[in-house]
Amino acid sequence: MLVDSHCHLDRLDLAQHDGSLDAALQAARDRGVGHFLCIGVSADNAAAVKAIAERYADVDCSVGIHPLDLQADQQPALDWLLAELAHPRVVAIGETGLDYHYEPDAAPRQREAFRLHLEAARRTGKPVIVHTREARADTLELLREAALPQAGVLHCFTEDWDMAHAALDLGFYISLSGIVTFRNADALREVARRVPADRLLVETDSPYLAPVPHRGKANLPQYVYEVARFLAELRGEDFEAFAGQTTQNFKRLFPLARLEPPRH
Repeated sequence: MLVDSHCHLDRLDLAQHDGSLDAALQAARDRGVGHFLCIGVSADNAAAVKAIAERYADVDCSVGIHPLDLQADQQPALDWLLAELAHPRVVAIGETGLDYHYEPDAAPRQREAFRLHLEAARRTGKPVIVHTREARADTLELLREAALPQAGVLHCFTEDWDMAHAALDLGFYISLSGIVTFRNADALREVARRVPADRLLVETDSPYLAPVPHRGKANLPQYVYEVARFLAELRGEDFEAFAGQTTQNFKRLFPLARLEPPRH
């Protein structure tokens, strides 16, 4: 059984499934995907991800504000975030973090929002899902400053081994997406070989970043199979054992998620 540990089900391009989320999820189940974590990125889509999680027994969700979705003149309210996190199908916080690639001038505002999410993680005990791009030093500094008692995950990891090692030392997990299959991702593949088996997750980040051989198309949760198959071969591991290990890792990191065997 596989888990797509990070997907944006409210944003999928469902054209190849006749516009049906039911069909898209069933296509993934038919490939052995037994659970989906639908990710919140803004105050505007919090209701949508919660509604999807309420509708499907094999979907849970997170709530948070992505660094690129922050309002220029307003910080998220801690009270709002804590209220959203009280929902029974919200099993994690985020995605949150820092992205200096697109908005370097917004770094102070992003750091403030990231601290707020980390405080919510401290208060609730729920794991935090971290987005980081071109912000290695600040991301690690804020995670060290927070000193959370529970683990979190650096999702769609694209950084080097030094950052991965530092995050692992802080108790974090590393989640890999279809980027690891891209031709120019040699450095990331080296990271993928070195992450301990019990700290690795797989994801699609769909509808973005479809893996080879689907690169250039809209990504779908069913393609987590390609990500996992590629990683198992890269690491020289049996596919079924690798799938089972990453699922166990997901259960450990997100203990509130309600995993069931995939339905066919």
